[in-house]
Amino acid sequence: MALTQHPEKMRKGVIEDWHPEDKAFWEKTGQKIASRNLWISVPCLLLSFCVWMLFSAVAVNLNKVGFNFTTDQLFMLTALPSVSGALLRVPYSFVIPIFGGRRWTAISTVFLIIPCIWLGFAVQDTTTSYSTFIVISLLCGFAGANFASSMANISFFFPKARQGGALGLNGGLGNLGVSVMQLVAPLVIGVGVFAMFSGPGVVQPDGSRLWLENAAWVWVPFLLFFTFAAWFGMNDLAANKASLSQQLPVLKRGHLWLLSILYLCSFGSFIGFSAGFAMLSKTQFPDIVILHYAFFGPLLGALARPIGGALSDKFGGIRVTLINFIIMAIFSALLFLTLPENGAGGSFIAFYGVFMVLFLTAGLGSGSTFQMIAVVFRKITVDRMKAQGATDETAQKEAVTESAAALGFISAIGAIGGFFIPKAFGTSLAMTGSPAGAMKIFVLFYIACVLITWLVYGRKHNKQ
Repeated sequence: MALTQHPEKMRKGVIEDWHPEDKAFWEKTGQKIASRNLWISVPCLLLSFCVWMLFSAVAVNLNKVGFNFTTDQLFMLTALPSVSGALLRVPYSFVIPIFGGRRWTAISTVFLIIPCIWLGFAVQDTTTSYSTFIVISLLCGFAGANFASSMANISFFFPKARQGGALGLNGGLGNLGVSVMQLVAPLVIGVGVFAMFSGPGVVQPDGSRLWLENAAWVWVPFLLFFTFAAWFGMNDLAANKASLSQQLPVLKRGHLWLLSILYLCSFGSFIGFSAGFAMLSKTQFPDIVILHYAFFGPLLGALARPIGGALSDKFGGIRVTLINFIIMAIFSALLFLTLPENGAGGSFIAFYGVFMVLFLTAGLGSGSTFQMIAVVFRKITVDRMKAQGATDETAQKEAVTESAAALGFISAIGAIGGFFIPKAFGTSLAMTGSPAGAMKIFVLFYIACVLITWLVYGRKHNKQ
């Protein structure tokens, strides 16, 4: 078959046929192509997460450069990118079979230069209105939507036995962008690396200078580079072309909504804590320079995600997810013991330690729930198609399309956590002066997800 010899020469950048479940094809041709697409997808997704969570580092410093926003307003700026990110993940979850992974990855990556450049100029002008920052933060949400299309794209390239690991790597190393941004931003804002395009920086009380624009501009050259890498190095899979009407029936599946709740619990917690942890820490422990430590939580969560996928491939996503949610419920309850009361007491070390466990388990759970999604939707789609008399090949092809659509749509629901968690913290602090009210809601939600995982998927007759 021509594809086995020179699959990419059939049409530039487009592979006409793709059979990852064929062991001979996979070993001779498929694995190399899939790996190349994965390792270009990873940095593109990583940069997307850097841009998506920009305001988690920028908002903490806005008042230091001359703005006068309230704590609740700053929490809102950290939360809004997740609103647009979540909403846009719905259409983004369906675009890969329509436009192709190579084209869409390049287009969606280069677009992120717009909010980065705009934010860099906006923070230098103290007359910039709050509404302008709202618009920029919503534009940063486009970066969060890239996760849906990226994961759907990678799911097409790998056989089902390797999807957990591949999606875990793509999502986990992509999630690493949150940590990379929170590590790099505090470093670059203290150095005039873009002095030719900006001013002399804002003098701080200790005599140092702050170039907050650098937190946004530093990503522009990398976005340009990996846009070209995606355009010239990735592939479109013509065999997996599908119209929107062919993908929309996935919304009728009851499991779509149940698994969305579980993914909101895991990934929603990861992205929500990533967005709000720095601001929350600043309100509870103002003497701690939290940006020196904030990056470590998202780092743990991002590194844990591929481990969650790999563990799920070996032990089953249901088992890993169930244990994970139990731990999340326990440690979210322990957080109450670490908080100060009326501005006194509390332990930052204990607070930080509990949150690190929550970041770790949220990352593991993101990988395991994604593996559950792929397995569940492949099974129910194949069973349904065969019951209708379809051939195994037709059933498998439909399962790939429906699984990819489900992965993308469920990721949209999960992203809502990036808005809900920091907004809940901000509202709870504004109403009671403490984040405890928000944490009570989170504990109850985690307990509910433990019950859903066990009752729907964990009992013996429901095992994968």
